[in-house]
Amino acid sequence: MLDLRPIFLVIGVLLLILGGAMLLPALADVAVGHPDWSVFLISSVLTMFVGGGLALANYEGRRTDLSIRQAFVLTTLSWILTTVFGAIPFCFSEFKLSFVDAAFETMSGLTTTGSTVIVGLDKAPPGILLWRSLLHWLGGIGIIVMGVAVLPMLKVGGMQLFRTESSDNSEKILPRAAQIAGAIGWTYVLMTVLCAIAIWLAGMTPFEAINHAMAALATGGFSTSDNSISNWQNPAIEWLLTLFMAIGGMTFTLMARALRGQPEPLWKDSQTRVYFGVIAAFSVALALWHSHVHGVPLGQALREATFSVVSVMTTTGFMSVDYNLWGSFALVAFFLLTFVGACTGSTGGGIKIFRFEILFLRVRGQARHLLTPHGVFALKYNGRAVPEEVPYAVSAFFYLYLGTWAAISLGLGLAGCDLITATTGAATALSNVGPGLGDIIGPSGNFSTLPNSAKVMLTVGMMLGRLEFFTVYVLLSRRFWRN
Repeated sequence: MLDLRPIFLVIGVLLLILGGAMLLPALADVAVGHPDWSVFLISSVLTMFVGGGLALANYEGRRTDLSIRQAFVLTTLSWILTTVFGAIPFCFSEFKLSFVDAAFETMSGLTTTGSTVIVGLDKAPPGILLWRSLLHWLGGIGIIVMGVAVLPMLKVGGMQLFRTESSDNSEKILPRAAQIAGAIGWTYVLMTVLCAIAIWLAGMTPFEAINHAMAALATGGFSTSDNSISNWQNPAIEWLLTLFMAIGGMTFTLMARALRGQPEPLWKDSQTRVYFGVIAAFSVALALWHSHVHGVPLGQALREATFSVVSVMTTTGFMSVDYNLWGSFALVAFFLLTFVGACTGSTGGGIKIFRFEILFLRVRGQARHLLTPHGVFALKYNGRAVPEEVPYAVSAFFYLYLGTWAAISLGLGLAGCDLITATTGAATALSNVGPGLGDIIGPSGNFSTLPNSAKVMLTVGMMLGRLEFFTVYVLLSRRFWRN
């Protein structure tokens, strides 16, 4: 039988952290005298009581290494349970969301998707705004750890290419896994603080700056205003958030090395170069289109296009302008960027740059093989030979991604959504982007008007996309549960 004690121990610790975080929005509401402070306090006590009970009941007093099967169960179950407990404040706060809406909002926060069902953010109490941002921030660091430590171990979607333990010492940022996690954590905190200070100096209030900094580094997209970043109409804030969103989409292990005086691996990394190359190409193309078609000054067009491209590609979902009005070329471009995503080991979602690189290498190798049937062409990524199973895992990920997108799109169609809402809603959920396209869920829209069945499908889709599909689907196999 599968030993569930280590799984419940880790989940208990996660719930303790989640419950502790609930005290911060409680303090924010106390500071302004809003009655929601009691909701967060009671939610915190309940969450920490359950988490502490699970941790104490399953603590064995010795180190226990998780097996592969336990890691699969832990990864999925932890996201489900943290979503359930994280939704409690939304249900009993001033907004009194239904559980479906609360779970949608919480999953969107933890997976750093940024889709929202809440209307009236400009007048919302500070506690609920801070809680949404904290969900982003906690989920973002959890995503990095998952991408660096868990998914490579599980060999999900070709992620074994990034297994730290298979690298030689010169390629490790630090010799021990705990130190690696610590370095990533400090990098994450440092960038968040720098972002908050920068956008505060640029014109936001300290509270607004803290919330948007957490959302930017987590590439989440929750804002304190219904109009997102367009509420400020401040070019300096837009450029700064563009920079920090782009940083959030980079590989944090490489950034940690750069901060420790080893910048060379960062700018030599193939994924990083392609990442910024795609951002530059789409930004320039859309800026020229926007300026030519709508008569916008080129400087303004470049700022708006770059912000929107980085926001969508890093799967942040901030909105400074409604690009839904830019015309057909822009809509197609942003729809394609929804699938691309950011770098591995970042807080961003999507298919990820490295998978496109692996597919390109495989296509190029097949073309060479057609020209030279007896030739042997080894795939190399970042100067290292790619293990034989990685291209197959990447291809399987693509098929599963597209199959799941098609299934959720059909499901949303059955729920009554129109074509654009169904297809882009499924894509934005699986890629953890936030806004879709169209009048309903577009950059200036909201998910609140969708039927509950659609919200449930999108909530599941957000989790599937964040956990890279296989992590969840493998649990549906009967073979997995056999001894």
